[in-house]
Amino acid sequence: MAAAQSGDREALDRLLRRHQDRIHAVCRRLAGNDADGLDAAQEALIAIAKGLPRFDRRSRFSTWAYRVATNAALDELRRRQRRPEPGLADIDNRGGRRGAAQPGPELAEAVAASIDIDSALAGLPEDFRIPVVLRDVAGFDYAGIAEVLDLAPGTVRSRISRGRARLAEALNPEPRNHHHPGQRPTHEP
Repeated sequence: MAAAQSGDREALDRLLRRHQDRIHAVCRRLAGNDADGLDAAQEALIAIAKGLPRFDRRSRFSTWAYRVATNAALDELRRRQRRPEPGLADIDNRGGRRGAAQPGPELAEAVAASIDIDSALAGLPEDFRIPVVLRDVAGFDYAGIAEVLDLAPGTVRSRISRGRARLAEALNPEPRNHHHPGQRPTHEP
C-alpha cells in the first residue's frame, strides 16, 4: 500500500489486482448488468489509482476502495438513466447482442437465476441495495459497511435485514399462508 502510494507502479498493479474481482462484483450487482458493471469497475479502479496519493489512511484501504466503487456504480446508474435503451440494430438475428458470446444450454439456469437476482436488486431502494451488495457480494462485515457508507452499525444491520426481506419477497412472490404456532395452517381450495 505504501509503495503504491509513493508511486511504485508494480505495487499499484498488485494492489488493484488484489481488489479487482470484488470491486467488479460490487459494481456489477449495483449496476444490474455486466456492461455497466464493467464500466463502473473500470472507473472505480481509475479513480482509486488517481486518488491513492491523497488517501489519508484514516480508514482501511479496502473500505476506501469500496466507497469509491460504490460511488462509481451509482454514477454509472445515473449515466444509464440519461442514455437511450439499445434498439433492434444492437441485437443480432439469433436474439443476442452483437459480439456477445452465445452461452451453452448448461448455463441457462444460472443465467436465469442471475437475471432474477439482478431484477430483484434493481427493485430495491439504494438505501437497502448498497448495504446488501456490500455484505453479500463483497463480504464486508457490518462495521466495514458502516464505515464505507458513513452509517451507524445498527442502521446497516437494519437495512441489510430489510433489504434481504424485500429480496426474498421479490424472488419468491408466491403468497404465503401464515399461521401462528400451535394453530393448524388453513388450506384454501
